Amino acid sequence: MQTSEIPLPSRISGEHLAFSSALIGLKSREKRIFARLNLILFNLYGRSSIFDWPFYAIIMNIKSAEFVISSSRVEQCPSSTLPEYAFIGRSNVGKSSLINMLTSRKNLAMTSSTPGKTMLINHFCINGQWHLVDLPGYGYAKRSKKATAQLQQMIEGYITRRESLVCLFLLIDSRIPPQKIDLEFTRFLGENSIPFAIVFTKADKLGVNKVRENVQTFLRELSKEWEELPPHFITSSQSGTGREELLGYIDAINKEVGEG
Repeated sequence: MQTSEIPLPSRISGEHLAFSSALIGLKSREKRIFARLNLILFNLYGRSSIFDWPFYAIIMNIKSAEFVISSSRVEQCPSSTLPEYAFIGRSNVGKSSLINMLTSRKNLAMTSSTPGKTMLINHFCINGQWHLVDLPGYGYAKRSKKATAQLQQMIEGYITRRESLVCLFLLIDSRIPPQKIDLEFTRFLGENSIPFAIVFTKADKLGVNKVRENVQTFLRELSKEWEELPPHFITSSQSGTGREELLGYIDAINKEVGEG
């Protein structure tokens, strides 16, 4: 089934079709959910950039965040129908700090000065309504070839086979130029029809203009292979930048999934 089967107004540009490239191969119901979500957001706010959408109007209040289970295989993940939002990125991209910032919990996800510490699929239940999933990072050079292969198998198994996964948040370090490994990972997501959004981290480490310049550079690299770009967010775990936008985005998807 092709993306063209989704009835979408031609006036909606690629920037607004957040998941169109990653929707190929998804079930019809899932396609309708994501297509409708993006149309609703655009029709409500009429914005050309995700940064301008007033997500603060629907900001989620995190009342509870509880650890559920750590799994080494997708088969061990919770047998739940709750929607899941997974977070992944290169080692040392600031994933654990971002998760703690989003949930307003200092130690929900394990932080360390040594990259590559997350070695399992970690599930957390948020407000009893959805799962936040902390995935191992990729690209840590000091792992052995065997450990790297095992982690790759674990990550790919979860991403490609987990039916509860509704959105993968790919974390990118906003301070540095586009990395080949990150671009290759976006290609893997597209080839496997995985709906995802990009989260640029550590925005407080640079000036606003430099961050936006780096973000645009990365997006230009993506546009060489992607007809429509995924949604993206700029965040800082230190200042809390992007928290409302990310939680609002998750909340909007949860409502659409619930109504679907």
